Amino acid sequence: MVRPASFGFNPETAPTVLFQREITDANRREIERRARIEFDILAGRLKGAGVHVIVAEDKEELHTPDAVFPNNWVSFHHDGTVVLYPMFAPSRRPERRRDIIEGLEIGGYRVSRVIDLTHYEDKGRFLEGTGSVVFDHIDRFAYANISPRTSPDVLGDLCGTLGYEPVTFRALRGNGDAIFHTDVTMSVGDSFAVFCPDSIPEPIDRKRVFDSLKSSGREIVIIDLNQLEHFAGNVLQLQTQQGAGVLAISTAACLALRKDQRDAIEKYAQIVESPLPVFEGIGGGSARCMMADVHLPRR
Repeated sequence: MVRPASFGFNPETAPTVLFQREITDANRREIERRARIEFDILAGRLKGAGVHVIVAEDKEELHTPDAVFPNNWVSFHHDGTVVLYPMFAPSRRPERRRDIIEGLEIGGYRVSRVIDLTHYEDKGRFLEGTGSVVFDHIDRFAYANISPRTSPDVLGDLCGTLGYEPVTFRALRGNGDAIFHTDVTMSVGDSFAVFCPDSIPEPIDRKRVFDSLKSSGREIVIIDLNQLEHFAGNVLQLQTQQGAGVLAISTAACLALRKDQRDAIEKYAQIVESPLPVFEGIGGGSARCMMADVHLPRR
């Protein structure tokens, strides 16, 4: 996780982040203060649940208002692979920091190779990390909602290199506007998945995703479009240091879930909710976006 130094509304990403809303009645410093409070509460609750949370400090001199969302620029894999991703907004590209990766190595994680896809930015092609790609690391599927931020050719390159099978679709909000990130629509845990089938208008695409999820044997927790709008799909299963499951979720998303949905999730993971109204309202991202999950092996 990256603790924000200069969080705020980013006009470069607003046209393609439909959940992002500019807040004009709060000054910049107050927004930054509230953002740090929200971050600290979430990080603290995850630590309290037994999750090993690694916090890197954002660098104010980089002027990166979205640095709190590191999952868009990097992913860390079980075999020691680190992937660096091409991002749509030029203002977000300085978020990619080698010192964060080096810090993990110093902390005892093994990095065996770095796959650098950032050259695709020169071609106007993008793939924004685990915002664009929801990985099933067990059955090696890569779910991706094709959009201006998720280019199929970059996805194909990544899947070919990692040995994952791409499962693609196009998603829409309830009002018909396009959804640009995959992690808004679904989340794949070890034994369950959260999925909004109503966001995929094309029946063939919807069936493809359903069939893939079912083939994995996971319990599928279906959410509707209203719950999607409250970020109920933007969640992440983590593991405690003792190996127990934890689901990180915002308070708004958790409140949007029905009791039967929460009960289904709690068979596999403890729900850890935290209020994230500033990040959701101004940044357009929720709990999942704030975490780059580390699967790297220990040395």
